[in-house]
Amino acid sequence: MALYLTDIVSVSGKPGLHQLVGKRANGLIVESLDAAKKRFPTSLTQKVSFLSDISMYTYDGDEKLENILKSLHAVAESGLKLVSKKSSADEVLVFFRKVLENFDEDQVYNSDILKLVSWYNILKEILDFDQLTEPEVDDKKAAKKTAKTPKQTATTKSAPKAQSKAKGGVKKTGNLKAG
Repeated sequence: MALYLTDIVSVSGKPGLHQLVGKRANGLIVESLDAAKKRFPTSLTQKVSFLSDISMYTYDGDEKLENILKSLHAVAESGLKLVSKKSSADEVLVFFRKVLENFDEDQVYNSDILKLVSWYNILKEILDFDQLTEPEVDDKKAAKKTAKTPKQTATTKSAPKAQSKAKGGVKKTGNLKAG
């Protein structure tokens, strides 16, 4: 199974990146992308950010992480040395200007750039940088997938539906996506 940015999350308080493997009523189930492959549930109090929803400030607006990672990959493949925690502040800025020329230096901190590089180091082995997001499905194929099954005949009886005693019928649990 191919991985995409929509499958990968960053969880506050947990180092590294994680793959979404399941959902539950009060959070997500994620698995670390490192060799340990440790699975754990998230809670509603933890901030979970899908990489597909992350962007960085530029002087022209926001730039999606997908585009920044593609640019970073191209720069890294061309032979430019990646920065590390040992790099000076000026080295980090000079490096990132080669990746994203017009980033907003007042709103993008060196720690953000270093985190981006550490994420890239994790992702470069498991992602195809030419296809970071899922390809669009052809309209005809999508229509077949969403086609409804034939209605039940009058002689078929279905099980009675469970009645909810909660007001409104829907329990809202909160938004886990970063926006």
